[in-house]
Amino acid sequence: MQDAWLWPFEATRLALDFYSQWYPNRAPADAPGDAALPWTTAHSVALQLPSMRLLDFSSAVEGPPLLVCAPYALHRAQIADVAPGHSLMEALKQAGIARLYLTDWRSAAPEMRYFSIDTYLSDLNVAVDAIGPPVDLGGLCQGGWLSLLYAARFPGKVRRLVLAGSPLDVSVPSELSRMVASLPQQGFEALVRQGDGIVSGKQMLKLWSIPFSLLDVEAALQRRLDVKSEDARALLDRFMHWNSDPLDLPGTYYLEVTDWIFRQNRIAAGRFVALGRKIDLAAVKLPVFLLAAENDIVVPPDQAFATMRLVGTRPAWLQRETEPCSHLGLFMGRKALAGSWRRIARWLQSDLGETASERSRISA
Repeated sequence: MQDAWLWPFEATRLALDFYSQWYPNRAPADAPGDAALPWTTAHSVALQLPSMRLLDFSSAVEGPPLLVCAPYALHRAQIADVAPGHSLMEALKQAGIARLYLTDWRSAAPEMRYFSIDTYLSDLNVAVDAIGPPVDLGGLCQGGWLSLLYAARFPGKVRRLVLAGSPLDVSVPSELSRMVASLPQQGFEALVRQGDGIVSGKQMLKLWSIPFSLLDVEAALQRRLDVKSEDARALLDRFMHWNSDPLDLPGTYYLEVTDWIFRQNRIAAGRFVALGRKIDLAAVKLPVFLLAAENDIVVPPDQAFATMRLVGTRPAWLQRETEPCSHLGLFMGRKALAGSWRRIARWLQSDLGETASERSRISA
């Protein structure tokens, strides 16, 4: 068990070695994370909430709005906007999504130590009300289970749901779920106590992050990087900046996620209570599109697609697609953005035959 705790620290050392290989004149302290990474796609701040900034990437005021729910686990929301040609927000705009929003989760400050999953659902609800329901929700990785919980808790406020690389039923194994299950809960609690109620992102990066080789970065971005090229080095710089600038998490939220979702599997088991109400996924009847990565060790396709048997959506309204990429490739790979995400954009804009009376029955 001791070895299980030690190997991630070695992984972090290797990751820093890789970065210094291409940037030998930078000390680790001067590497990514010291200054905020500039955003790629133009936007405005629509709302400031305790847990997030709601970013508005819209190009019009009409049409169904899509709210992309970024994961609140380790990395910042720029996973959806990391660089030109590797930005989900840019790709969705180009594919015709005119009203487009993103949750930019805040790094936890000491006063946020008791924020819980309910806190984030509550602020997500405020954001949806500000946009104007019903909205389409696009959940990325762990933003997926939050989006599904929200859709189940507030069915009348969600029109369609996209879940990309999202872990829901962890009885279907993955490297992530096995790793969490193998570690004692006391270890997670000790991590929270060590940070006085805040889980350090830098510490989590040491514990959970897998070192990136140049081949790994190329797989995530789905392109070759000639490090002798100035453009390639700039792109590599942005990626490493993003990867090395993690978020701090509230201890309460962190313990709920690791225990309730990844150890007890409460969402899939029908035992999750969200904002005072038990969640029944079978009552989720809205159209759902599931996207998985073929080479995903974090959320393998079998786990990502297990959601299909949990929701009550009619078969004609269930879509699934597998993209030949890694986990990160789903969100920033240029082939995935030009392929699956363009098809998702068309699906969001298509007529699936929903009627007002049918939506009323779904919302009841």
